[in-house]
Amino acid sequence: MKPILLPLITFTLLNITACNNAQASNKIASIPEASGISYCSDSNTLMVANDEGTFYEITPNGEILLEYKLGNYDLEGVVCEKKEIIFAVEDGAILKVNRKTLKSKLLKIKGQKFKFSKKSGIEGITKIKDFYYVSIQAKKAKESKLLVLKIGNNHAKVIKTIEHGIIDSSGMEYHNKKLYIVSDKKDKLYLYNLKKNKIKKTFKLPKFAQEGISFGKKEEIYFADDDGAVMKYSLKELGI
Repeated sequence: MKPILLPLITFTLLNITACNNAQASNKIASIPEASGISYCSDSNTLMVANDEGTFYEITPNGEILLEYKLGNYDLEGVVCEKKEIIFAVEDGAILKVNRKTLKSKLLKIKGQKFKFSKKSGIEGITKIKDFYYVSIQAKKAKESKLLVLKIGNNHAKVIKTIEHGIIDSSGMEYHNKKLYIVSDKKDKLYLYNLKKNKIKKTFKLPKFAQEGISFGKKEEIYFADDDGAVMKYSLKELGI
């Protein structure tokens, strides 16, 4: 065996350790199966959804203020509004929750031309003007799409479908009139141009299980990590 192999192995291990330490410094909260996150501008807090039907309200530094079980829902995204919290449910529904009473109402999504399933379920949600956009999980580019929803009193209706071609889109956020879509499989963040229906720019992300994205009050960006964490980065760290 050539002696040079040992230094190479040592160098690799040091690099992995340094990467893990850097990741640890960005973790601000431990939340099991965190699947979506949204910044609440009125309260300067964050709403975090998880796969087991529970949501958490936390401070920008990760302190848990509220933990509440909504039911047996696979929550995959969240939008925080002044009076309501809007959750996307993987198997094809929207869950509206009153922020004061925590009373909830489930709205089925109607008008899609496919069946929701584990392979084509909802993985993210954001709001643009009066409409809600949900991302559909897909392993093939041709099946990757957004559904544009109009939410009523009794159901959510699909009014438009956008095929964006981003594999495994696991979360998204509309921020400063720009749509950002994150891919867990690719560890990438995409800036998507809705008018031209194409990717405008791509950012490489650190390797972790990105399942949700939100921007804070200042120059920070938050991710829900499906491995059980909330991660916080500055926009400068990620080159955004």
